[in-house]
Amino acid sequence: MLKVLYVASEAVPFVKTGGLADVAGSLPKALKKQGVDVRVVMPKYGKIAQEYLDKMEHIYDGDFTVSWRTKFLGIDKLELDGVTFYFIDNQEYFYRDGFYGYGDDAERFAFFSRAALEILPQEDFWPDVIHTNDWHTALVNIYLRLDHIGDARYEKIRTVFTIHNLKYQGVFPKDVMEDVLGLDWQYFTNGDLEYYDAVNFMKGAIVYADNITTVSRTYAQEIQYAYFGEGLDGLLRKRAGDLHGIVNGLDTELYNPATDPYLTDPYLKYDSTNVAERKIDNKAALQRQLGLPVERQTPLVAMVTRLVEPKGLDLVVRILDELLEHEDMQFVLLGVGDRIYEDWFRELAWRHPTKVSSNIYFSDEMAQRIYAAASIFLMPSAYEPCGLGQLIAMRYGTIPVARATGGLVDTVIPYDKATQQGNGYLFADYNAHDMMYTIKKALTLFRDFNSWKLLMQNAMNTDYSWARSAKEYKALYERLVG
Repeated sequence: MLKVLYVASEAVPFVKTGGLADVAGSLPKALKKQGVDVRVVMPKYGKIAQEYLDKMEHIYDGDFTVSWRTKFLGIDKLELDGVTFYFIDNQEYFYRDGFYGYGDDAERFAFFSRAALEILPQEDFWPDVIHTNDWHTALVNIYLRLDHIGDARYEKIRTVFTIHNLKYQGVFPKDVMEDVLGLDWQYFTNGDLEYYDAVNFMKGAIVYADNITTVSRTYAQEIQYAYFGEGLDGLLRKRAGDLHGIVNGLDTELYNPATDPYLTDPYLKYDSTNVAERKIDNKAALQRQLGLPVERQTPLVAMVTRLVEPKGLDLVVRILDELLEHEDMQFVLLGVGDRIYEDWFRELAWRHPTKVSSNIYFSDEMAQRIYAAASIFLMPSAYEPCGLGQLIAMRYGTIPVARATGGLVDTVIPYDKATQQGNGYLFADYNAHDMMYTIKKALTLFRDFNSWKLLMQNAMNTDYSWARSAKEYKALYERLVG
């Protein structure tokens, strides 16, 4: 049986700050169903819910070194949905109010990366492949090769490193090389980890991993160009033969309008056979909850997003007032982020009190109610490695209007009324008026009930489950190990 150790800094349902947690919670379950013995390792954060902490089995504790420092290492174990999770325990590093953004992040995740490899002899679990994710686990690839030279048990392990977002690379001052990472300076001077006279964790992983993946086919191509490459495009072009794009899947059990617990009344739950009618009921329920006029035939455009520039908010700011003034529509926002955008959306709701509800917070419950109620989901990203929002939206029969970039290109198929094929709308250029034209095109089709109903059914029936993505990962692992 193929054996995989999956290493991530967060995973649902234990900790979530972004899409990585969804992947780390869902992909291992899907791999398990494909017959892979997959086990997950992550930090034991103090904010993990007590219900999970109570179920953990303590399997190891002892002293562990981080360069010249001696630290406590504990390892706990928990099985969930058939997958074994290991938790690296050190209260000094992981029992904090937040998860990232601390001055000692290099030390914290160097400890975590080395400790992840310590699980193998403790559990006598020797994987065929170690699969790491983003900069927080990048050092695993390096320590595997440099710390265990001559140990055949480690040397035969192959590695896969997944880039979820190239923008965040784990760049630290170069003095962490020996003092924190415990690595010889030769691996800095030879360029393996050096990046503009600093240390770059992600660069090191790209150099040392056997294969590199990213979360969509298009993003795998885009990051080989300077515009998207964040300074690593040359290295990624050099490793192009080992770089693969595999689109993220969606947890179709978690995101299911037929069983969604947040759709509290039975008449609000639906599937593709009754989506047209039940969508209207969900919209009316949300309009009442948010204090908007209950207008059952008015299209509801929604955004559930982080309020940051890469999400295309400068395009939205430019045209949304004009769109609201000239179109029969309502708009709902859910999200937090940069103060400038939070304030702008608050003012938008003040300017259009009967058409706009700006909700400057985040809640899974509200997010899923919005997905269930909205007609159109707007996702005008400047770049989007994969994107989860458009996948959830389609699962709920909400039609994405998205920019043609990254994973959005790979998942949103432009609708053709003549052939009745497609599941959404794309606009190519990062241009506010191109976006507005595409939104208007979708609003026009919305008024054609039968065509819109068919489009919603197309979206709901598109298969973006993890089963398909897991097959691609399994095939990649098998090629690596021969």
